[in-house]
Amino acid sequence: MKANSLEETFGDKTILITGGTGSIGSELVKKLLQYNPRVIRIFSNDENAQFEMEQELKNWSNLRFLVGDVRDKERLKRATENIEILFHAAALKHVPSCEYNPFEAIKTNVIGTQNLLEVAIDENVEKVITISTDKAVSPVNVMGATKLLAERLTIAANYYKGFKRTVFSCVRFGNVLGSRGSVVQLFEKQIQNGGPVTLTDPDMVRFVMSMDRAIELVLKAARMAKGEEIFIFKMPALHIKNLADVMIGNLAPKYGYEPKDIEVEIIGKRKGEKLYEELMTEDEAMNAYETEDMLVVLPENPIIPAQRDGLEKIAFNRYTSRDTSELTEKEIEELLESIIG
Repeated sequence: MKANSLEETFGDKTILITGGTGSIGSELVKKLLQYNPRVIRIFSNDENAQFEMEQELKNWSNLRFLVGDVRDKERLKRATENIEILFHAAALKHVPSCEYNPFEAIKTNVIGTQNLLEVAIDENVEKVITISTDKAVSPVNVMGATKLLAERLTIAANYYKGFKRTVFSCVRFGNVLGSRGSVVQLFEKQIQNGGPVTLTDPDMVRFVMSMDRAIELVLKAARMAKGEEIFIFKMPALHIKNLADVMIGNLAPKYGYEPKDIEVEIIGKRKGEKLYEELMTEDEAMNAYETEDMLVVLPENPIIPAQRDGLEKIAFNRYTSRDTSELTEKEIEELLESIIG
């Protein structure tokens, strides 16, 4: 796939980011500012987070802060006027919360996504990129099921948009270490308090990546997108137990403890959790291609067959955290250093 540079893709563009004050959304904003967009509209329902972000980025004159919710289609329509590129990062993402408030997850992750897709078509947006998660693959919890539906809705919008120019694609990745509410934040706080560090299951394996890498690949996928693609980021994995051990060894002395004094407590899996995560199903693998750092899943008969040009067919039929390479202790330490110093 030939593509323009990031500067050409985002420079002088009008951009809307839903969930723009969240972990992914706020980092997207900061990275996109480097490419001199005409305007970035930051759309979220968190007034306080908007205030804090506005203070942090007060020297940028091309930011607009819009309080609103993707559940409110009329407000979303106003926010989307004259927008060229739309990143959809608004979601309810915490598995336990979605388990106990399932229809709230449906209202935001499913109905909110459909609202956004319809508005994007009406407003003739150029590109829509929906941010998804590995939990959308063979989902066993409400959050994953709603994100799977958000993916399906996004890809399907390519087929009923009529003559509008909008192209719709998804990006799917695993756990971003250091994001709001991530296990790294939890473990650090527990170590700071002298333990115990709580593990749901010592055999749990997760895909992980740094925030910088996640944002880099989101922008690269947006640049490449022609519609219908699900971009899946190639990610290493780690045992959560190994992450806890490395964090205890590195952080306990910082907070005045001996590593051996920090206990690890096994509390059992939470409702809706898997031992292993998947980033691609076997059915998707039949129509999956790859670049150096991404897999690209296309429909069996894509609208634009040339989308396959320059892509190499993958040689495997599944992509799970159990089967991929795991980070060594040293690699975990280096990843943590980039997150918490």
